[in-house]
Order: sequence, then C-alpha cells, then structure tokens
Amino acid sequence: MGIMDLLIKNRLDINRELDTAEKRKWFSPCTFCNNDQVKDAVTNHCRGRVLDVGCGDMPLRGLIMSVADQYDTLDVEARTDGVTYIGEAQDMHMIEDSSYDTVLCFAVLEHVAEPFKAVDEIQRILKPGGKAILTVPHLCRIHEAPHDYYRYTYYGVEYMMKRTGLTVETLEQSGGLFTFLGHQFSTVFLGLTWHVPVIKRMAFFLNRWLVVRLSIFLDRFAGSNFASGYLCVASKGKSEASG
Repeated sequence: MGIMDLLIKNRLDINRELDTAEKRKWFSPCTFCNNDQVKDAVTNHCRGRVLDVGCGDMPLRGLIMSVADQYDTLDVEARTDGVTYIGEAQDMHMIEDSSYDTVLCFAVLEHVAEPFKAVDEIQRILKPGGKAILTVPHLCRIHEAPHDYYRYTYYGVEYMMKRTGLTVETLEQSGGLFTFLGHQFSTVFLGLTWHVPVIKRMAFFLNRWLVVRLSIFLDRFAGSNFASGYLCVASKGKSEASG
C-alpha cells in the first residue's frame, strides 16, 4: 500500500471512529474552530423543521435533534442510513417552497458547480422568517476532486446572500493561516499513524495539544486577512401576509 492509499484509508477510518462532531473536532485546528462556531450557531439559531443540505455522515445529528422539531437531510449519495432526500444542493426540486424553518449547509458550496443556484434553492425552501446557517472555506487544499470548485471571501459570501435576497445576521471568520497549516500537518500526522492502535492514541494526544491548541494560539497574531473559512447566519424576510 502506497502512502496516499494509506492516508485515504486511515482518514476514512478516522471519520468512522470519530463519528460525532464533538469527537471529530480534535482531528485538526480547522475542525476544532469550525465545530465550536457551528455548535454555537446551531444552538442559537436552529429551530423547527430543519434540513441539513450535504449532510454527509451526519456528525451533528445529535446536536441538531436536541433543538429541532424535525431533522431532514439531503445529499448526493447516502453515506449513512436515514438520508431523507438524494439530490443536489443546486436542484432541490423535490422540496416545496417555504418548507423549512432552518436550512444548514456546512462545507458544501465549494463542491457545487453552481453555488448561486444552490443558495437560490435554500432561499426558496426556507419559510418566511427562516434562517440559513452556512460554512464555506477560504484557505483550503483541493479535496473531493474533481468536485471542488470554489473558495470564498467575506465579501463574496456577503454578496451571495444579498443577491439571493437573504439578510446576513452574522458573518464570522473561522480560523486563520496557522489553523490552515496545522490542518495539513494533522491530516498527514494522524493519517500515517492511525492504523497502529497504541501509536494512534499517542499521536492523537500530541496532535491535540501541540498542533490544535498551538495553531489556534498563533492565529491570534496572524491577522484577519488569513481565514481558513467563514460561517454565515442569514435570514429570509417575512412576507407581508405573514406580518
């Protein structure tokens, strides 16, 4: 088995073993920063009937179900049991207008060939007064090729929401330059050791304190021009009929 094959295999094993967002956050500085931001956003804004667009293996299912009345999911394929809809974010024709109180879209828009269509679809299926919670990357290596199309700036996200008719409530930076670099190190370090039971535990402990924590500390001095990504909470205006 070559090095790349080993990295791919071990990364899949890592995701299977770290099967919740709370466990997975210690994988790298990026996952740590993203988890804390997403957790706060879901806790504060996720309500009612919820659709998770690009749900993957549903690492946030427990958190979402603790605040939602109904949890539905959509993805291009069923990566775990219980996916409600099989389809693309840019074409959710199977879902009626104004169906959901909250739409989640985490680390998906970089993989969508027509992201403006995807955000238009999110706006369409949101109820008046509903909220969209999205994350997008800024600094990020190529992944899930060939379906890896875009990187986003603060101003790009802001424009995309405004153009679609959604009102930005919060738009926050996630991580920075050292978070991005630390993520690359974590990916290789854990990816080369995860198949060895005793060593992987030691590696995970060292990664937690010497890579995750250190990278986050160093990013305090890196400046805001370097962002590993952004989290956006946007709302759909209420119609006149709904008051």
